[in-house]
Amino acid sequence: MKIEEFEKELLPLKEKLVNHNLYKSIKTNKDISVFMEGHVFAVWDFMSLVKKLQQLLTCTKVPWIPSKNPESGRLINDIVLGEETDFTKNGKVLSHFEMYVKAMKNVGANTNQIEEFINNLNYELNITDYIDKSNIPTFAKNFMNFTFKTIQSEKDHIIAAVFTFGREDLIPDMFIEIVKNISSNEEVDLKDLIYYLERHIEVDAEDHGPMALKMIKHLCGNDQIKWKEALDYSKIALNQRIKLWNAIEKTLN
Repeated sequence: MKIEEFEKELLPLKEKLVNHNLYKSIKTNKDISVFMEGHVFAVWDFMSLVKKLQQLLTCTKVPWIPSKNPESGRLINDIVLGEETDFTKNGKVLSHFEMYVKAMKNVGANTNQIEEFINNLNYELNITDYIDKSNIPTFAKNFMNFTFKTIQSEKDHIIAAVFTFGREDLIPDMFIEIVKNISSNEEVDLKDLIYYLERHIEVDAEDHGPMALKMIKHLCGNDQIKWKEALDYSKIALNQRIKLWNAIEKTLN
């Protein structure tokens, strides 16, 4: 399967997301706060997709041994560099997740749920049980459970597909225009959020998006079974994002 055919298969679902009614529901600073309080869990679990790919495609253990897939390893290392240790607008280094939480605080969004969730995490926990027992919205639980089910597949081509087509290129340009419009009409500090969105769009369009597509090609190669699995999981990932958007829109309304 060619990557162009793959993307054509996903187009109807991507169009649903780009044209989702959620964006029209975001009209005030309070709406942005509610959106971010629900969306932040997707910002967080995205990092686990990234780090799992790094584990599978590079050597993160000691003693070190060479990667069996150095081209894909190089691509994911470049992506990790940007996602985990990017520059803020003030020149400091933070992960994109931390930038998002900082932007939440600046707009007055409640960060208690996500911070409590993160602070009580440890590596001995069963992540699925932890998510299910946590005090977070059901829609966030459902979304993250799919993410970790994907990670637990241990299949690099599936995880890369969900990372690439289910996550990386799904922030429409229209959303940043909504934020800018609200920023100009209300006395609220949205500068960090605007920077996060602009930075994310810039990095995804110029670097991470093309890198991720190359990674998919390397990992699936000429194996039609891998392409089929990657496509199936990508469709599920997009549907999971639609469900997340539906739930946040319902909360707003």
